[in-house]
Amino acid sequence: MDDSVKIALVEQKLEDMKPIIFKLDATIEKLSEVNTTVSRMLAVHEERLSKSEEIDSVLFAKIDELRDKMDRDHNDVLSRLQGLEKKVWIGIGIVTSLSIFFGAPWESKGPLNNQPESVILETSYSR
Repeated sequence: MDDSVKIALVEQKLEDMKPIIFKLDATIEKLSEVNTTVSRMLAVHEERLSKSEEIDSVLFAKIDELRDKMDRDHNDVLSRLQGLEKKVWIGIGIVTSLSIFFGAPWESKGPLNNQPESVILETSYSR
């Protein structure tokens, strides 16, 4: 084979490869653009995730504060109720003690505690 024929074959093969090389170049450019876009999207998502984590930490802190406040309020109400209950029982004890000491006024009065009187019934028959 002649050198000029070989060169012509190589040139023909190069011409046949040009569309493929152009397509590869276009594909590489598109892949580069896609890579840039994906990098931007990942950066935006990473920022959103970090903001979401910050918001979550703030919310959890607020929930903890609210739980602590509710616990304090519950304990305050409970202690006030216990104090009130104690006062009520003391009052009931005082009233009971005074009624025992001075005598209950309802014992001597009222129809339920009266001694029954003897009653004699006379019957008269008219004929």
